Amino acid sequence: MKIGEVGLLTNDVVRLADFYKRLLGIENVSEDEVHQTLIKEETMLTVYNDGSNKNNLNQNICLVFTVDNVDEEYQKVLDMGAEIIQEPRVQPWGTINMSFYDPDRNIVYLRSFVKENLD
Repeated sequence: MKIGEVGLLTNDVVRLADFYKRLLGIENVSEDEVHQTLIKEETMLTVYNDGSNKNNLNQNICLVFTVDNVDEEYQKVLDMGAEIIQEPRVQPWGTINMSFYDPDRNIVYLRSFVKENLD
């Protein structure tokens, strides 16, 4: 068994999808207000409005993206106006992590692996 899809439930699909399109550098022209698929790989990323009201207090899940250089992505996230939780920092387990909130206050981590720990 493997994860087939990560879905972000939201009250505003276009706003949240546009945030992730910009973050991930995705060229997706969909303006669907109910459902947008952003990543179509082994594990998909979708943004979906299931019709229920969301409280935007998503405290039990986070998204983690592996990037080549967290420091470079940090400036991009700042330019997007995201609220930073933690600036880039080397972690004891061998990654450089940063975290921030998306527009619905989901926690997003960006990480890169410290090269000397990959050998």
